[in-house]
Amino acid sequence: MGFFSEFKEFAMKGNVVDLAVGVIIGAAFGKIVSSFIEDVITPLLLKPALDAAHLSTIEQLTAFGGVKYGVFISAVINFVIVAFVLFLIIKGMNHAKKKDVAPPAPAGPTQEELLTQIRDLLKNK
Repeated sequence: MGFFSEFKEFAMKGNVVDLAVGVIIGAAFGKIVSSFIEDVITPLLLKPALDAAHLSTIEQLTAFGGVKYGVFISAVINFVIVAFVLFLIIKGMNHAKKKDVAPPAPAGPTQEELLTQIRDLLKNK
């Protein structure tokens, strides 16, 4: 098997394609969360605090001559939102899986019970 055919076989496996789709969707979701933080959360919740500090965005918060802790706070808020949304998605998927599982069929007699019945039938003959 040639090098390129092996690579093609590896790249076309379902797991690799699923991973690529997941990374692309994750990047797009990250952009959505960033926009949500910058365009919705910051203006609604942090606007009074930013106005008091004479800043327009949370990323402009600095301390000790240039330590940009506002960028860190923004990243933490992004992470919390992403983690919460992923938690909700996985919880919903797990809940859906539980409903799909059929209840186990009622168990019949065990092997020992069947053997006991056969023994008793043979004794009675």
